[in-house]
Order: sequence, then C-alpha cells, then structure tokens
Amino acid sequence: MIIIGENIHIVSEKVKEALANRDRTFFADLALRQVEAGARAIDINLGPRKKDWAEVFPWIVETVESVVDVPLSIDTTNLDGMEAALKTIKKAQPILNSMSVEPERLEKVPLLAKKYGAKVIALTMGSEGIPTDADARVNMAVETLIPRALELDIPIEDLIIDPLVLTTRGCQQYCPQLVEVVRMLQYVWDPAPMVSIGLSNVSNSVPNENRPLINRVYLAMMMGVGLQMMIANPLDRKLSDVVRWIETGDTSTPLASVYNKIAQRTQESEEPQIEDFDLSDPEQAAIWKTTQILLNKVIYADSYLVN
Repeated sequence: MIIIGENIHIVSEKVKEALANRDRTFFADLALRQVEAGARAIDINLGPRKKDWAEVFPWIVETVESVVDVPLSIDTTNLDGMEAALKTIKKAQPILNSMSVEPERLEKVPLLAKKYGAKVIALTMGSEGIPTDADARVNMAVETLIPRALELDIPIEDLIIDPLVLTTRGCQQYCPQLVEVVRMLQYVWDPAPMVSIGLSNVSNSVPNENRPLINRVYLAMMMGVGLQMMIANPLDRKLSDVVRWIETGDTSTPLASVYNKIAQRTQESEEPQIEDFDLSDPEQAAIWKTTQILLNKVIYADSYLVN
C-alpha cells in the first residue's frame, strides 16, 4: 500500500496557525514524522491561496524538501500556485492533485503534468459534481480521463484515478458502490492506471471518536478489491496495523483475523457475516456494526456503536 500522507492540510487549525506564522519547524517536523511512519509521498493542501500563492507554494515546497526526499503531491485548485510549486520541486517526481472532467482542469492540469514530468491524480468529477452512479464514475475514467492523459503522451503509470469517497454521514448508500468502482477500474484498461482514494473522506463530519474505526474497516474492504494507494494518515498506528495484517495475511490475533476476513469476503464479492465476528469482544462487535454501516445495511447515526 502506497500511503500519501494527508496531515499537511489547511483544515487543521494547527496547520493554519503554522502557515500564518511561516513556521518552518512545524512543517518540517510534520513532513518528517509522516515519512518515518511509512508515508511514501506527502500531500500538501494549503487551499487556493489566491492572494499569496506566489510566495507560499515555493516556501512550503522548500521547507518540506529540506527534510524529506519523497514525492510531493500538490493539492490545490490554484493552477498558478500549482505551477509555482512545480518550478520549485527539486527532488522526487511530483504529483498533481488534481485534474477532473471539469473543462478547465481537464485542459490545463494535464498540460502542467506533461510540462514538468509529474504524475497526475484524476478525479471522477465533472462540472455538475460527483456522479452518484458507479458506472458513471467508471465511464468518466474510461471515456475522458484516461484518453486525455494518453492524448498528451502522459504514461499510463503516471495517471492515478481517484473515484472519490463520499462520507457515511448523509451519503452512506454510495459507500458499497465505491468498493465496486475500485474493483472495476482495475480491469477497464490494459495496463490499468493506479487507483487511489482519500480514505478519511468516508468519515467526514462524523464525530472524531468514530472516525478511525470507520476508516479502518473501509480500508479493509478496499484492500479486498485491490486498492494499492491512498491519501491517509500515516501517523494512525492502528490503520497501519490493518495495512500490515492484510498485506502479510497475518491472522495471529483475533483483530488481525477479523480484518483479513473482511478483505477476503470483499475480494470474493461476498459480505462479511456475523459468524465471522466474536460479538462478546467489544472491539469485534464495533467492527461488525461498522461493516453494516458501510454496506448500507443499517442507517448511520452518530450513536451507532452504542445501539
């Protein structure tokens, strides 16, 4: 599993404060800790920075590259800021996050990727937003995103399709659909582009105490259908445990066995069964309840773990 570290994100109050103060030590430490925890790239999401992009994007790139050598994912809607970052990157092949089916981004972001030899994340999203239908997302990739990259001779290995995770809170009916989209995207082109997701989006707007568990269970489902890349929190050790257990087939503990069973069932186009879990174990019971939320069998409520 390739983890792109998500922690340099402008939604964080600590990141906002550190950016306002141009605190190099904060960002260098955060980048380094993510890489030491296993991140193989660092996502940098500072928002559009409409007023100070010309100064901020080179500054953050220089700061992060002063301590790590991994690729930087430039996550912004500001195309000028994106190019300012690209001009500054000196180390690994960058990643542009992102192009989409929206006309301007479809036209311009791949041109930047081609000019600077960058990888590019392509979102299955158009001007009208994210399609809720699974087939529509796959069709966007096959009919528009992949052909646009190939039109510019961007190697297929430099294209990363992100079919866009929607949150369990308000959109849970689409959570099982996306699992199947990830499965299908690996067979729609030969060779297939890499598929990545923003894992933590599945728990957006969910109370903080519930988010890590929802993320872990959804990850097990996604790994069952072959997901190999995600933007996620590498500092979440329990999440890293799930990755390791499934990648190595480790079933030496009850929790490791349960997460492997979720991945196995999903791989075989089956749903986890209640007999897969020891419901006398509170952790396994919570995982079972979470599978039912993510499969849209039980309506999500913030109190779902105590019901």
